[in-house]
Amino acid sequence: MGYLRIRGECAKLGIKVSGTSVRNILRRNGLGPAPRRGGPSWAEFLRSQAAGVLACDFFTVETVALTRMYVLFFIELERRLVWLAGVTAHTTGEWVTQQARDLAMELGERTLQVKLLVRDRDTKFVASFEAAFAADGVRVVKTPVRAPRANAYVERWVRIVRAECLDWVLIWDRRHLERVLAT
Repeated sequence: MGYLRIRGECAKLGIKVSGTSVRNILRRNGLGPAPRRGGPSWAEFLRSQAAGVLACDFFTVETVALTRMYVLFFIELERRLVWLAGVTAHTTGEWVTQQARDLAMELGERTLQVKLLVRDRDTKFVASFEAAFAADGVRVVKTPVRAPRANAYVERWVRIVRAECLDWVLIWDRRHLERVLAT
């Protein structure tokens, strides 16, 4: 048991003691820190679970003409491979669903290896979007409300794309954005 945990348990009993005092008492009695627990670390666990997991999200880009473009992308977590599904100025349920079908066709046989799709609770993801993945046996998992860290891979990729690319280029239109993102 850790020093801070013991201190917390003592606090529940109404005993005020610091973590340092707990450490000193344990050392004096020949009790060192607990040995490292067996099993994988959190990072190792996540790496082992990444096989068969896709994550997706939207991000927006403003053009020179002040048109907002929506970019839908998917990331295969195991290989960190990004698929740009599409760019549009007007997202509709049909468009989003078609992008899901197109991705499934592009993945082909590898779709059978995908077990999970992680997405946020954006209203652009309609029921038919989830049904397109469910037809291939992929379970769709929604992240908790207002929890961007739950889909950290996609959030990090958006941050990198903005910092390394989009913050340095003026985007003219949809085709220009597609070309910039494809490079």
